[in-house]
Amino acid sequence: MTNPPPGKKTRSEVYGEAGKWLATWSWRTVAVAAMLFVVAWLIGEFWSILLPVLLAILLCTVLWPPVRWLRSKGLPPAIATALVLLLSLGVLGGIIGAIAPSIGGQSKEIADRAIEGVGKVQKWAQGPPLNLQDEQISKFVTSITKKLQESAESIATGVFTGVSAAGSFVVAIVMVAMLTFFFLKDGDKFMPWLKRHSGTPVSEHFAELLSRIWATLGGFIRTQAVVSFIDALFIGLGLVILQVPLAGALAVITFLGGFIPIVGAFVAGALAVIVALVTNGFGTALAVLAVVIAVQQLEGNVLSPILQSRSMQLHPAIVLLAIAFGGTQFGIIGAFLAVPVAAAIAVLFRYLGELVDEQTGETPPPEDAPKPSFWDRFRRKPAPAPEPAKDAPADAA
Repeated sequence: MTNPPPGKKTRSEVYGEAGKWLATWSWRTVAVAAMLFVVAWLIGEFWSILLPVLLAILLCTVLWPPVRWLRSKGLPPAIATALVLLLSLGVLGGIIGAIAPSIGGQSKEIADRAIEGVGKVQKWAQGPPLNLQDEQISKFVTSITKKLQESAESIATGVFTGVSAAGSFVVAIVMVAMLTFFFLKDGDKFMPWLKRHSGTPVSEHFAELLSRIWATLGGFIRTQAVVSFIDALFIGLGLVILQVPLAGALAVITFLGGFIPIVGAFVAGALAVIVALVTNGFGTALAVLAVVIAVQQLEGNVLSPILQSRSMQLHPAIVLLAIAFGGTQFGIIGAFLAVPVAAAIAVLFRYLGELVDEQTGETPPPEDAPKPSFWDRFRRKPAPAPEPAKDAPADAA
């Protein structure tokens, strides 16, 4: 066995150092994974407390600008916060009051058309291709009624479960409203408290990071409002063109449902299709269904990922994956909170990257710097010729 050249290592030394490096980082990876598991477990255990807090923070990002403006005019924090909350409730009540008369005025017409629509469905079932007789339809209705009666106990259990869930929902709404009030009233005292208890270096990092996350969450709410407005606008125009009753009310419901991912859009679209079916027939219902599906596909696959990626500086693929993960793991609320949580994590990693750049002396390229084209990245460029030494001695004659 030959000895290595001076300044070089043997293979065993190289393999040993690589094994030490791999073992060290393996233990670190296991420790980080264990910490993430504990954090996820704690989130699951305290989810009933964390959820109202997160929803209240999202509401504060929307309501804080008017509260701040009122406080700048000399109003006390409590009065400014109460005025903004009451004004928000008034706007919501005004919207409901605006659509209620149209619903009440057209309810009789819709009921008459619904009876007529049921008759049309019965006539359609009696014709080809089903060719059902009145006795068969009656037997079908009787069998459905019998099955419902047989499962009355399970239905009652589901009703009581739904009532309990509704009660929990009301309690959660009240808690969110109270937390929103206190966050808006006393939220500006949080940073001084944090600086007093954490010290200058840590508090500066926390202040910068939290301010960036706050701005990102505000962008999420504004983007969601724009997307919901566009959905309501196009679906409302489609309903007006197709002469569907309650077009304005259905458009408002579509806008409000846009803030509830998946279920909100589904319920609003299904309601529009049902109203079109019982009032204008199958043809109009199919046309409304096509309009709803087209608008929702445009919003879900194109508009929402692009706008949210710009406002939150996230790639559209990250937005889609975050919504899919949050929806599958935590349901509707998970789908709603997935994008802002992903944006907050991205802000954290981006800020840590800036700190690393400061310590290493590296500066990232500016955002407006020209980027190489696709072919320039693969085109092999010749190496530059070495420059002659400036202080090279002249050749001897």
